[in-house]
Amino acid sequence: MKIVLVILSFFIPALCQAQSMFRGDTNHSGTYSGPAPRQFHRIKWKFPTGDRIVSSPVIEGKTIYFGGDDGNIYAVDAESGRQIWKCATKGPVSSSPAAGAGIVYATSYDGKLYALDAKTGAVKWKFATEGERRFEAKGLDGMQPKNQTIADPFDVFLSSPVVAQGAVYFGSGDGNLYAINAATGEFRWKFKTGDVVHASPAYADGVLFFGSWDSYFYAVDATTGKEKWRFHGGEDPLIHNQIGFQSSPSVVDGTVYTGCRDSNVYALDAVTGKEKWRSFNDLSWVNSSPAVAQSKVFFDTSDSSLFRAVDAATGKEIVRQHAKAYMFSSPAVAGDVVFIGVLNGTLEARDVKTGELLWDYRVEKSKENKGWVLTADGKFNDALIYHSGWREAPIVATDQQFGIGAIFSSPLVANGVVYFGSTDGFMYALE
Repeated sequence: MKIVLVILSFFIPALCQAQSMFRGDTNHSGTYSGPAPRQFHRIKWKFPTGDRIVSSPVIEGKTIYFGGDDGNIYAVDAESGRQIWKCATKGPVSSSPAAGAGIVYATSYDGKLYALDAKTGAVKWKFATEGERRFEAKGLDGMQPKNQTIADPFDVFLSSPVVAQGAVYFGSGDGNLYAINAATGEFRWKFKTGDVVHASPAYADGVLFFGSWDSYFYAVDATTGKEKWRFHGGEDPLIHNQIGFQSSPSVVDGTVYTGCRDSNVYALDAVTGKEKWRSFNDLSWVNSSPAVAQSKVFFDTSDSSLFRAVDAATGKEIVRQHAKAYMFSSPAVAGDVVFIGVLNGTLEARDVKTGELLWDYRVEKSKENKGWVLTADGKFNDALIYHSGWREAPIVATDQQFGIGAIFSSPLVANGVVYFGSTDGFMYALE
């Protein structure tokens, strides 16, 4: 117990100051302190991995940590982009690490949670779940044949760990939320849901908040793993399109904000689970995690390609702007700028008050546009790539979209620099 308490006493301040877990802190507010570039000046550096990056970077001290779909967890110098170490797992690392007290935690598609020495990358311990998998259903999204079980190609993220109360908490494709001793890797408890859990849990006031692909959103006691309440999202028994919580929640001032694939953003009372308001998005998924700042909730959508800001208390719309392609990346708010990744390979910087585009940066692979995946104005050429709904054709089309440098990674803002990964295999640092 003494070891755990010592680790916890160092861990909490580190996380609060260093933006060293997904969305910055335990409640995943998506806000970052310090200056933010309102103009693009240059690429500070870009770091190659050789495979796509959907993991969102975190920073601890002067080190950036992130995962790669090449199966490695990376530590890179934030100033120079020089590799400090990498640690190989046996599956893609599509989660964001949590770093602090000399330990880095990350989940891998090999079904394990890794605890690594932050300085060397050496494995301290590993914890094995019951195994990873993606959400799947028959006739998913109208794909044919309708009686074929199909894994969802847009279920791209793994659950990112959150650390609190001396434990590491994370979800798994086996349908469980896990609590593991942060110091030793010893199992504490698991909470069973009805399907895949790839949303990242948020922690506030001794409670964990997270959603599942079973279309329920849960509040669970962090100490005991006992359910406090659950909230039911939309159902879609026909093609399983408008169903499931892929978005990770933000918890601010007693309210839980989360997106859902049923096209809503929900505001729920953190104590009771009672719905305060919902904001509908015209049948478009909300896979990104909301950012909460300046009494506003910022989020983006997939098919309708909307950037929106609504009043945090009422859900009333304040800003509505159109991007050019789907957005899964979660907004990052730093000062008076919001940063968002777009699946056409573009990072956008928008004004907090108006949502107007300040500047954008497009990766080279997107500019190359092999296979004419994008139209001349940067939108997806759906008529060309989605020419058939049968068998592997929609999966191939989705892979083409991912292959042009799509930005699933949620931006990190630190010391005036914006960090993010791309499916072109690079981690970027822009200023």
